Amino acid sequence: MKKIAILGLSVLGLVLLVACGSAPGASQSGSDKGNTIGKTVKIGVNMELSGAYAAPGNAEKNAIQLATDEINAKGGIGGKQIELVVKDNKTDNGEVATVVSNLTNNDKVAAIIGPMSSGGTLAATPNVTKAQVPLITPTGTNDSLTYKNDKVQPYIFRTIFPDAFQGKVIANYIEKSLNAKKVLVYYDNSSDYARGILKTFKANYKGTIVDTLSYQAGDKDFQAALTKVKNKSFDAIALIGYYAEGGLITKQAREMGITQPIVGGDGISDPTYTALAGNAATNVHYVAGFSTKAPFNETTKKFIDAYQKAYNEEPSAFAACAYDAVYMIKQAAESGKVENSVALAKALGNVKGLVGATGTIDIDKHHNPVKSAVMVKLEEGKEVAAEIVK
Repeated sequence: MKKIAILGLSVLGLVLLVACGSAPGASQSGSDKGNTIGKTVKIGVNMELSGAYAAPGNAEKNAIQLATDEINAKGGIGGKQIELVVKDNKTDNGEVATVVSNLTNNDKVAAIIGPMSSGGTLAATPNVTKAQVPLITPTGTNDSLTYKNDKVQPYIFRTIFPDAFQGKVIANYIEKSLNAKKVLVYYDNSSDYARGILKTFKANYKGTIVDTLSYQAGDKDFQAALTKVKNKSFDAIALIGYYAEGGLITKQAREMGITQPIVGGDGISDPTYTALAGNAATNVHYVAGFSTKAPFNETTKKFIDAYQKAYNEEPSAFAACAYDAVYMIKQAAESGKVENSVALAKALGNVKGLVGATGTIDIDKHHNPVKSAVMVKLEEGKEVAAEIVK
């Protein structure tokens, strides 16, 4: 009996060692290699293809496919073809996390592009970090996505500039270009994106904020709020949120006789904004990572032509940022001996001099792109001018 007991303890000890990953040759989940890059470079697409953000989500998916087709036609990444695994997160943060789990654990992707939103990216972060698979959000701008509590998020990157940059650009433009001394703020208080921009706008705008109105995603009637402030004295409106509500706010404000310039972030850069606002989108200005009227370089021009040919429409800033995300992965994967997702994440942090559709991109120490932006001007629902700003 004593021998059996000793043998049992020995077996138990071995089982515990294996379970803890301490036995020689033991297989560990959450290894320091993440997912291996095999015969193809598997890239997951975790995108808002239905739901509230379907319009920009599908534009981003189209641009990702365009970049993939271009790269594959020229031999792929280091001789390996890109294999896209596309999934719809339905603009639902719970679904976002499920999609990440499937892409990393079942499909064994080496990188993920998307979600396009800040809230979605925040929801995806725990699972990609656990799986050690890098995620690039093309248009998630919240500052804390890549750098939180004084720590860099090792597996989160982006191709769009963060909220802090947008808030400064909007504040400077309203104050200096529009010479607006007093401003009315109208923002989406249900959005991480809008709250982030508002924070940096307030920190940088030196004029007077006469009032701050808020709404929630999905609201459609803004007349009561606008009626309360229409007779107040202000020089401009800082409209901070996404295109659906932004388009309706613009239309209703103009119909009520509110004529002051409206300045927004890149959340209203989708064509749906002008479709909703119509001719009321007059004297409207917004920050964008891209404009067909202000190409940064020859790559921008080629992208515009290729996207129009493929999809029979002009590309949005959402599409351009997603296009650059694929080329960012390409540069990183070809930078050295990159055989797995962990090595790919490290290489993404060293991307420099990438000449993309949205300008020349250098990734900084916080995993943000250092590049210029564009300020677009709309009149009667049409883009009439754009200028590159910093």
